[in-house]
Amino acid sequence: MKTLVICVDRDDDIGRKVGIKSPVIGRDANIQAATQLALSDPEDSDLNTIFGAIQTYDELRARGVDAEVVLISGSLNVGVQSDLVIADHLDAVLERYKADRVIVVTDGAEDEFVLPLIESRAKVSSVRRIIVKQSQNLESTYYIIKELFSDPKVSKTFFIPLGLACIIYAISLIAGYPQGAIIAIMAFVGVYLLFRGFGLDDVMEDFAENLKRSFYGGKISFVTYIAAVIFGLIGIVQGLANCWLLEPQGLMIIVTFINASVWWFVAGGLLSGIGKLVDAYLSKERAWRCWVLPFFISAAGIILWGGSEYVLSVSKSGFTMNAIQTLLACIIGAVVIASIGAGVSAYVRKLEKGR
Repeated sequence: MKTLVICVDRDDDIGRKVGIKSPVIGRDANIQAATQLALSDPEDSDLNTIFGAIQTYDELRARGVDAEVVLISGSLNVGVQSDLVIADHLDAVLERYKADRVIVVTDGAEDEFVLPLIESRAKVSSVRRIIVKQSQNLESTYYIIKELFSDPKVSKTFFIPLGLACIIYAISLIAGYPQGAIIAIMAFVGVYLLFRGFGLDDVMEDFAENLKRSFYGGKISFVTYIAAVIFGLIGIVQGLANCWLLEPQGLMIIVTFINASVWWFVAGGLLSGIGKLVDAYLSKERAWRCWVLPFFISAAGIILWGGSEYVLSVSKSGFTMNAIQTLLACIIGAVVIASIGAGVSAYVRKLEKGR
């Protein structure tokens, strides 16, 4: 029964520092490689790993086990590239020795990421971790922090708010108003937490992905998406401007904002929906779902405008018949438009199924 003692060097220290190519097979070759690595960098943890693999090999041979020791290294680009290199070297070694079982020797959590590669090719009987006692906790902590910051989701969550807060503070110092930095940073943190809490960050990521896809796909929706964003920004500015001029209090701020900005948002939504509709027809996809969007967006806009107009009118002049009629007309109009949209969508769906 052939046993392979495999020492893993995922980031290819042995190749980069002493120029030895992987795989390194045999006790003498590994001792020579470890000696050269020690002379080049005596603090390298892979040095201890190689000697640990040689020790394991010697123990097996002392018990009469047919064994061999092999050092396999990857690449400086730790990840997919290094794992592909390790997989190729591992296949070559296993094809040569036809091992029945494998003992893996590593220097920590990072190298153990290749365990699934080895387990998919041979039976792993044991895993031995060789770590210098003084640095075990330090290495584990460093690797955990490194992996967390390498995760795009974690890095975006941590670095983006911190970076923007630093930029806001720097701008306030340049403007000579450091007191405003606290207000601006608190406002930004509040908006960011609301975005995360309501899941709007996922919506923004989906929108950015759709924008990128439509740009590279040469679709009309790219232009309409950009126009929708611009209309949305205009709506926000328009709403804030009206709030500033009227100086309302309490909930009236929200009502004033909606009343002043809703049609800009509706225009942006209509453009986005029309862009999707045009792209669906040009690419000969099913477009019945796209037909309902302009009608429902228009209906929602009418209801929001009618409700906000009614509240503003009542706050200024009290309950009047004109205000009530306007609200009822908006509600009825929204229901009619939404019903037409549902009917058109159902009719188009029936036609597409007929084709």
